[in-house]
Amino acid sequence: MTRQKGPLDIRVGDRVQLRKQHPCGGDTWDVTRIGADIGIRCTTCGRRIMLPRPKLEKQVKSVERSDGDPAA
Repeated sequence: MTRQKGPLDIRVGDRVQLRKQHPCGGDTWDVTRIGADIGIRCTTCGRRIMLPRPKLEKQVKSVERSDGDPAA
């Protein structure tokens, strides 16, 4: 993934894959809230967490658009 200027283009409904696995074993998350903090929900166990945008952007491995188009 190439680094872009400005904040990462993440939208509600996108599915993100993070670099580290969740303790349940899943590494894919659905984006549920956007703002200074980003809300995500684990697709494996359903756990919801809020992460500051800079921390999430460092951990993102890939983003899959809710409309099916892969982002960056």
